[in-house]
Amino acid sequence: MTAPLVPALTAAGFAPARGFPPNQVIPATIVAVLLTLGVVYGAVRYRQGRFAALDRVGAAVERHSGLPAWAALPSLVTSLSLLTAVFGFYWDVAWHIDKGRDNGPFSTPAHYPIIIGLLGIAIAGVMAVVLDKDDHPSGIKLRQGWRVSVGGALLLLCGLIALAGFPLDDVWHTLFGQDVTLWGPTHIQMIGGASLATLATWMLEEEGARRHPELLAAAHRRRGPTSLLTRGSTIIAAGSFLVGLSTLQGEFDFGVPQFRAIYHPILIMLAAGIGLVCARVRGGRGAALGAALFFIFLRGLLTLVIVGLGRSTLHFPLYLAEAVLVELAAVVVSTRRQVLFGAVSGFAIGTIGLAAEWGWSHVWMPLPWKSAMWPEGAVLGFIAALAGGVLGGLAGRALLPVDAPRQRSPRLVVPLAWAGTLAVIAIAMPMSSHSNYKATVTLTDASPAPHRTVNATVKLDPPEAGDNATWFNLTSWQGGTGTYNGQIVGQWVVPMKPVAGSPGVYRSTTPVPVYGKWKTLLRLGTVGSLQAVPIYMPADPAIPAKGVKALPSFTRSFVADKKVLQREAVGGPVNLERAAYALLGLIALIWIASVAFGLRRLDQLPRRNSGSWTRGLFGRPHAPRRRSVPA
Repeated sequence: MTAPLVPALTAAGFAPARGFPPNQVIPATIVAVLLTLGVVYGAVRYRQGRFAALDRVGAAVERHSGLPAWAALPSLVTSLSLLTAVFGFYWDVAWHIDKGRDNGPFSTPAHYPIIIGLLGIAIAGVMAVVLDKDDHPSGIKLRQGWRVSVGGALLLLCGLIALAGFPLDDVWHTLFGQDVTLWGPTHIQMIGGASLATLATWMLEEEGARRHPELLAAAHRRRGPTSLLTRGSTIIAAGSFLVGLSTLQGEFDFGVPQFRAIYHPILIMLAAGIGLVCARVRGGRGAALGAALFFIFLRGLLTLVIVGLGRSTLHFPLYLAEAVLVELAAVVVSTRRQVLFGAVSGFAIGTIGLAAEWGWSHVWMPLPWKSAMWPEGAVLGFIAALAGGVLGGLAGRALLPVDAPRQRSPRLVVPLAWAGTLAVIAIAMPMSSHSNYKATVTLTDASPAPHRTVNATVKLDPPEAGDNATWFNLTSWQGGTGTYNGQIVGQWVVPMKPVAGSPGVYRSTTPVPVYGKWKTLLRLGTVGSLQAVPIYMPADPAIPAKGVKALPSFTRSFVADKKVLQREAVGGPVNLERAAYALLGLIALIWIASVAFGLRRLDQLPRRNSGSWTRGLFGRPHAPRRRSVPA
C-alpha cells in the first residue's frame, strides 16, 4: 500500500493495515526526543547539585514512606505509572477486540495511558539511578564514587526496553502488517518490561529498607493512613507482582487466544507458584492470601471500569484456592526453608490449585477448560506450578531482610526449576492446522439486514474433527458494538453444541452478527492445532483483502486460525522476521539474567544474624525462636 493511498483509505473509514503515515510518526518522534533531552538535562543538573527542588520532593516522600528518597520517590512514580499503564493496556486490548485497527498511535484513547505509564516507568528508573548518592558497597558500580541499587538498575532497564517497544511497534507493523495479538514481539517487549518493573520496584524498596532501617522504624511508629500504607507495602508489592505475572494471559481473559489452550493453565500455574510463594516467604502469615485479594480487587476494578467504558468484559483467574494452599503449606513446612516450602507449595498448587482453576474456568472464563486438555494440560500445569513454586521461594528468600534465616539451595534445584519453566513454555509452543477439515454451514437469519444476525448449523468433515476440541465456537469481533437481550455487546464467543443423534453436527444457540465491519468466524481448537473457517468478513482495501459473504449455505475448508484472525499480517522478509524474534529472545534472556543476577545479589549481602526480622502482613517484627536450654 503506497503512502498517498493511506489518507484516502482513512477518510473512507479504513484504518491503516501497516505502519502509520509520517505526519503522525514525525511529531511523536520530536516529542520523544525533547522529553529524553529534558530528562537527561535534569539528571545532569541534579548530579551537579543544581536541582534542589527534586531534593525537597524526595525528602518529603522519604519522611512519609520510611524509605530513602532514592527508593521512595521512584517507587511512588512507578506505582502510579504501572497503575496507569495496566489500565491503558487492558483498555487497549478490549478496544482492538471490539473495534479492530486504529488510525494512528494517538487516535485511540487507550494509547495515551500506555505511553504515559511506560514513560513514567522509564523516568522512575532514571530517578532511582540518579538520586542514589549512598555509594553503598553492595550497589552496582557505574563509575568511581557512584554505585546504584540493584533494583534501580533493573527498573531502568525494564523501563527503557518497554518504552522502546512503542516506536519499534510501528516499525514492525510497517514491515509485516498489523499483528492483532498480545504475543507479537514488540507487544511482549512492552508488556514484559512493565510487568518485571513490579519486581524491580519491590527489590528497590527492600534495598532502601536494608540501607536505612531507621527510616522504616520511624515510619512504623507514626499513626495515620500513610503509616498503614507503609505497613501494608509488602502486600501491595506482592499483589502488584502477581498482576504483572498475569498480563500475558490477556488473550485468554478476553476469549480470543491465538495460541494453544494448554498455555492457559501453564501461565496461571507459573504466576501462582512464583507470585504467591514469594509473597508468603517475604510477607509472612497471610501474605499469600493478601496478595490474591489485592489482585482480585485491582483486576475486578479494571473490569468494572472497562465494561463501564463500553468495552468487552475482562475476565481473570481467581488465585484464592492457590493462596489458601500456600498458607496451609506454611503450617507443614517452615518458610525458613524457602526452597522446600516453595516445592511443597508448588505441588499443592499444581494439583488442588489447578483443579480449582479448572472449575473456575467453567464459572467465569469465556473459554472453559475442556476434558480434551487432559492429561497434557494437567501435566504441564503441574510442572509449571512446581517450578514456579521453587522460583518463588528463591525470589522471596532474596527479598527477605538481611537478618532473616535462609535455606541454602540444594544442588541442581535452581537450574532444574528454570529448565522446567522454559520446557513447558517451549513444549506448548508448536501448533499446526488441519487444512483437510471441512465445514458445511447453514445459516438461519435471526434478524434481517441491515443489521443481520444469524444462527449456524455446522456439519464437520470428518465428523470426529470436533470430538476432542479445546474450544469450538463462533467468534464475532472488531465490528464496534451490538445489542443482544438489551445488553451492549462488543464481542461474541458462542459455543457450538452437538446435535443429538447426528455425529459431527453442531448448532449455535446465540445469533451472531454478519454485517458491517464485524468479522465472524468458526474456530476449532484442539490440543495441538488451531484452525478456523470465515463465516463473514468485510472487504478491506487497506490490506487489501476481499470480503467473505455469509451465504445461506456453503462448504468451506478450514485454514490456519492465525490466517483469519490476523489477516492484516501480510508478511515480509522471512529472514528479517526471524531476526526480530531472535532479538526478542535475546531481550528475554537479558531480562531473565538480570532478574536472576539481581535477586542473587540481594541474597548474598552480608547479614546480621540476630534471629529476628521484620515481616508479616503489616510488617510486624518477628521474634527469634526460643531454644530450650539444658538444665
